[in-house]
Amino acid sequence: MFNHGIGAWTSKRRLKQPDKLALVFGERTFTYRQFADAVDQIAEVLHVRDISRGDRVAYLGENSPEFLFTLFACTQIGAVFVPVNTRLAPPEITHVLTDSSARALIHDEEFAERAAPGIEAAGVAHVIPTAGETGETLPKLMTLSRGGRVAETMALEEPAAIIYTSGTTGRPKGAVLSHENLTYVSFNAVIDYGFSDADTGLLISPLFHVAALGMGALPLVLVGGTIVLEKGFDAGRALDLIGRHGITSLSGVPTTYQLLADHEKWSETDLSTLRRLTCGGSAVPTRILDAYEERGLAFSQGYGMTETSPGASYLPPQWTREKQGSVGLPHTFTNIRITNEDGQVVPRGTIGEIEIQGPNVFAGYHGLPDKTAESFRPGGWFRSGDMGYLDDDGFLFIADRLKDMIISGGENIYPAEIENLIADIDGVTGVAVIGVPDERWGEVPWAIVSLREGDALSSEELVTHLDGRIARYKIPRTTRVIDEFPRTASGKIRKADLRARFTGSVRPTREAGTQEPWKTETIRTPKRGRG
Repeated sequence: MFNHGIGAWTSKRRLKQPDKLALVFGERTFTYRQFADAVDQIAEVLHVRDISRGDRVAYLGENSPEFLFTLFACTQIGAVFVPVNTRLAPPEITHVLTDSSARALIHDEEFAERAAPGIEAAGVAHVIPTAGETGETLPKLMTLSRGGRVAETMALEEPAAIIYTSGTTGRPKGAVLSHENLTYVSFNAVIDYGFSDADTGLLISPLFHVAALGMGALPLVLVGGTIVLEKGFDAGRALDLIGRHGITSLSGVPTTYQLLADHEKWSETDLSTLRRLTCGGSAVPTRILDAYEERGLAFSQGYGMTETSPGASYLPPQWTREKQGSVGLPHTFTNIRITNEDGQVVPRGTIGEIEIQGPNVFAGYHGLPDKTAESFRPGGWFRSGDMGYLDDDGFLFIADRLKDMIISGGENIYPAEIENLIADIDGVTGVAVIGVPDERWGEVPWAIVSLREGDALSSEELVTHLDGRIARYKIPRTTRVIDEFPRTASGKIRKADLRARFTGSVRPTREAGTQEPWKTETIRTPKRGRG
């Protein structure tokens, strides 16, 4: 028997392309031979510590080669990789370590203090820092490793990773992703986005988020491409790297692309090698599309979530304008349908819940059989909790999250529709529309926006922009301008935090007996660190 999981990929790459450049991280470079050798070394480090099939190995650290080496080492020996969000507070880290029953933790030195309570609470048997002056650090242990290959026979259906959801509501849940899930999401990316060994992808998003992992790193390793890995995102440095390494593939959220286009180096950077720009998180505003099309570039937009590993649909660049606002078609090995509350498929053009089926859809939530059962319809259809519709051509459009839908005077309001229009206002860098309790209408929409430095947005400008584009009851009653949005690790705005901050603090002003949303106000909150 052979390892049919993703743990076999690096040894296959070493066999096929030993001298091909696999990974660039600052001044550190690795061929596929060196990459696979490092994976083998960490596999032995874990093996001699009695880490074996089914054991959970947590990793708490920023983007680095060691992150990827550890992932492939775990899956090579049958252990389950548990990436931990570096932005979590100590109680949240404790939850991940205890909930996953982690037997080992590999961590960057700067997170030692934050991880300490969780290490004790979970009874983590082996704690290995990635660097340090003393003690058994990962590099030292790798040097002492014989480098002999330790491998298990793995089946595709066995678990490869537990990735915790962003936790926008309640405690994060551990989504169990199998080798099959991660293999097929990589197949989807290779087929639909056209990855090949000629690609050099710039990865600037955190690898502990499944989007960077499942739609970026894994497909590139699968086909033998080159990964240029960054610890974080800096627009100027990213533009430098595009020119220096001939980057062909880049992914991010709309804010990423706006920061690149707004940077002073934008006009002078050679972007001729770029052939794939993928964007998720929200629709790409028209002004950003315009800026990139002026440079001969177009976007592939997508939709997905942790539970779908993450890719569920994609919008090819040739449809970006004609189907603007859509998140595209189902991936090759993925199916999408829209259902009503009873689970019945609704006609095209009708808003309902988006359900997803395919080998990239996760097995369930770790230790939560009831939550898992609630999340699936018969036939393996995962209930996304997102509202949307399919148009006559089968393209998917997102309406909103079920929990974010606003009911005002008996009318359903989908914030995403309003947010997409506000995002097109020049100077807007972020937007969220939330429902705020209202004595007369039940709820009314508020717009929370962030602006480019030096820009301003009046209530009248917002209303003028929206009037005639959407029904008047959908136009936000109040506009608040804030310096920075609370976000998850994946870049999604934490609307629950915004609702907690603004709900009940100020009531929208309105004329008695009307629902005309013209009594709006713009209030700029002070920037942190200023008076």
